[in-house]
Amino acid sequence: MSAKKKKRVCVIGLDGVPFHLLRELAAQGIMPATKKWVGCGNLRKMKASLPEISSVSWTSFMTGTNPGNHGIFGFTDLRDHSYQIRFPNFLDVKTLPIWDLLGRKGLKSIVINQPSTYPARKIEGCLVSGFVAIELARAVYPLSHLAPLQKMNYETDIDTVKARKDHEYLWSALDSTLAQGQKVIEYFWNQDWDYFEYIVTGTDRLHHYLWNAYADSTHPHHPRFLDYYRKVDNLINCIVKKYEQLCDGIEGLYLLSDHGFTDIEREVHLNAYLQNAAYLKFDSAQPEHLADLAPGTLAFALDPSRIYLNLKGRFPRGVVDKADKASLKAEISAALKELDYQGRRVVRDVFDTEEIYSGPQTAKAPDLIVLAEPGFDLKGSLGKKDVFNISDLKGMHTWDDAFFWSSKEHTGELVISDIAGSIMERFA
Repeated sequence: MSAKKKKRVCVIGLDGVPFHLLRELAAQGIMPATKKWVGCGNLRKMKASLPEISSVSWTSFMTGTNPGNHGIFGFTDLRDHSYQIRFPNFLDVKTLPIWDLLGRKGLKSIVINQPSTYPARKIEGCLVSGFVAIELARAVYPLSHLAPLQKMNYETDIDTVKARKDHEYLWSALDSTLAQGQKVIEYFWNQDWDYFEYIVTGTDRLHHYLWNAYADSTHPHHPRFLDYYRKVDNLINCIVKKYEQLCDGIEGLYLLSDHGFTDIEREVHLNAYLQNAAYLKFDSAQPEHLADLAPGTLAFALDPSRIYLNLKGRFPRGVVDKADKASLKAEISAALKELDYQGRRVVRDVFDTEEIYSGPQTAKAPDLIVLAEPGFDLKGSLGKKDVFNISDLKGMHTWDDAFFWSSKEHTGELVISDIAGSIMERFA
């Protein structure tokens, strides 16, 4: 078999792009190239991870497993037998990602801007970590690629704190990171690879800060929102055309997102709810840390929607007996499902992680995952007095409105952890 005809896979990820948005922008002519390529394959709605956040969902994608196996439950986690918060990273992932499995077959991968792969570590090929990547020097493997990336002024992400307040900066940063991404793709494309992956992160950033600019055609940023997606479309078209030329077709090409998006009506502070319902107590009037939990606390929440029972043996001030665990989970779940805002139901469902996760890491998982109705953005903040609030964020993640596209037809329900299996089948 010639090098040109060897089996390859190319993955294009659009962080936080919902199925309905991609389909609408394609139909409206904003993304004509995407419309063309999507028409040559099978576009499907897909469920993200639970919770529906990037760190968990992208890890589920790259490992083909659920959090009970890969061990990533959120952007933050708790140290063992402690209320102390820690920040998991790529070294905490307990199962092998796709490219390690391919490396065992002697296949080479180039992975660019994959979230939750920092710090970069050795792979058979090249890895450029995505967010949260603090230092570029620790986000690149092998280091021989660092100098070329620095010369391109490559940045893994925009300054999200600045972008939240300064929308002119947001637009500038979105354009520059997309342009840098194009240069990085050009740089790596002609190297030896069997698996190539590039993730666009700017889509997620835009949606958090200016989601309302899409639906409202009178919004001052509406034209720029559409223009950004025209640029994303150009990037997709560039990659797909390169792949088609290299492989004489589009078989082995995949497009996907890690979760959906919708507008925010209200933020919902779970710890304020638990405190009002007497499940949670603090020693301090203005708690800053979970270490401020008072005796008698039965449950607490971590961002964005994870509820932990204060179990004896698991936490220093645990008061809940294991014998009471099931009944307490049922009680809190039932109470949350009754939560309403101005007559509207807030919680769509509450999942017991022992039922939705499987694997050796499940014991470290939260006890419950709360899934909100669209429009109600769940938060695990401490010290909030009101359950309902509003902030300057305009968009929130959704669970079952991610998308997946490939040239092959897929039947049945799709979950993001299923995709790794399809990729591996390509190389079987």
